[in-house]
Amino acid sequence: MSVWPAWEVREGERATRWLHVRLDFGDGARIDALATVCEGWVCVEDVQARPALALEDLAVLADWIEGPLARACGDEPDPGGEDAGTGTHRDGSARPRGPQEARLVARAYREAQERGADPVLAVMDETGYSRRGSLRLIGRTRDAGLLSPRHARR
Repeated sequence: MSVWPAWEVREGERATRWLHVRLDFGDGARIDALATVCEGWVCVEDVQARPALALEDLAVLADWIEGPLARACGDEPDPGGEDAGTGTHRDGSARPRGPQEARLVARAYREAQERGADPVLAVMDETGYSRRGSLRLIGRTRDAGLLSPRHARR
């Protein structure tokens, strides 16, 4: 991920910074965004992605870029923010797609089951998706045969 300044506006003690953000993924996908940072807040002004983002990806875009933006502005992310997450995407690295993503989901799901933890939460932490998005991923992973089918309800 690369971040570079676009412009800055100062009003007294308050400064608002606009930054260009680019995320390049291993599969050739790319996201370009224009974000503002002011008083610890990150706002995404514009996003262009090739291929288009799924709603789940758009929902976590700010999480992906918050820490690197804060560092670009000379601020440290807050303790509950970007660096506190356990998901691999939270360090700005590219999240796998397709078969690699399914293997990642299956591994996180099974490891959580073995520990006696909630497998859906483990997938959420690993991928950065919401609960709903993680459940969709788990379903697709089951369809791909990497997880056993759900038990029939009685």
